[in-house]
Amino acid sequence: MMPLPNSDSIIQEQLHGLLGEVAQAFETDALGCSGPLIYGADNVLRMVIEEHKKNDARRELTIVLTTFGGIVEVVQRIVAVIRHHYDVVNFVIPDYAYSAGTILVMSGDAIYMDYFSRLGPIDPQIERGDRLVPALGYCERYKELIEESRNRQLTDAELAVLISGFDQAELHQYEQARDLSVSLLQDWLPRYKFKNWEKTETQGKAVTLDDKKKRAKEIADDLNNIKLWHSHAAGVSAQVLRDELNVKIDALDVPENQGKKEAVANYHSLLQDYMVNRRQQGVVHMCGQYQPYFVPGVMQ
Repeated sequence: MMPLPNSDSIIQEQLHGLLGEVAQAFETDALGCSGPLIYGADNVLRMVIEEHKKNDARRELTIVLTTFGGIVEVVQRIVAVIRHHYDVVNFVIPDYAYSAGTILVMSGDAIYMDYFSRLGPIDPQIERGDRLVPALGYCERYKELIEESRNRQLTDAELAVLISGFDQAELHQYEQARDLSVSLLQDWLPRYKFKNWEKTETQGKAVTLDDKKKRAKEIADDLNNIKLWHSHAAGVSAQVLRDELNVKIDALDVPENQGKKEAVANYHSLLQDYMVNRRQQGVVHMCGQYQPYFVPGVMQ
């Protein structure tokens, strides 16, 4: 874990002040997290939160999150850390939180977005060498090849050449990652996001735990359906989440949340600029701590 150098103390002080304004606007602790959710990010986040909690008993947290995604097992550990220390967790998306980032967001009690913010499909990513690849694309292509063979659209020789490029153990790993993504949403959404959902909006019927689990499964399946979104990098807006997936999203771009929106925008803008200047892609920053911490091994 590598703190920012002392020569950057002026920017550190500005970031410290701006994250403090986010905490004040939401009346919670505040944490900035930007970059890929890969192995190492969970350890940095744990260190940062545990250090903060030595002197702070508050049980509510707001996380300003920006990420292209990462590894679902890392998200699982991040949520374990967060929920060990906090009872209420808000996620604020000033820009985007794709893939595993969307899975992480679904562990929150509240999700704040504006018209520009985007979540994404939860098609899990797997590390291959020094890059992350969307796993379900491989699974879908394998199924397509099998189907083409079944319909005699491929010769046996063509099928043998194509299938040899798919490692059966890797395919099974991808499917397990997909199933884990779904199971996490089925666990987290009823426990946190739906905890105060007591009656249906249309008929006013009492909502049972089974109703919550069913809704969570529907949301997870939709977000995991790459045919629905066509692309792993497809952005899902707040309006789509509300209207098509029935996920409650708190709007940042409404008058009563203007103070929150401005505090988040100011902090997010400076943090992103600073990361670019420092040629770093992964950072975790906690309110009350002057030094944001870079995620080891994540550089441009």
